[in-house]
Amino acid sequence: MKQVMNSLKKKAVEKERTAVLRLEMDYELALLFEAMTENNEKQKTKSIEKLENIRSELIKLKAF
Repeated sequence: MKQVMNSLKKKAVEKERTAVLRLEMDYELALLFEAMTENNEKQKTKSIEKLENIRSELIKLKAF
């Protein structure tokens, strides 16, 4: 029973983290769009790196 509860808690945490990552992704995409319209190379690079990290974490969460 304890293992079932731990599994349910883990899934709830993963679901919550996925939701947070999606919000972060939306925000970072908005920043990237703004940087692209302003030709801000520094911000574009920074946003792309953050989006790659978010993508990696989402893939890891979906793998389990």
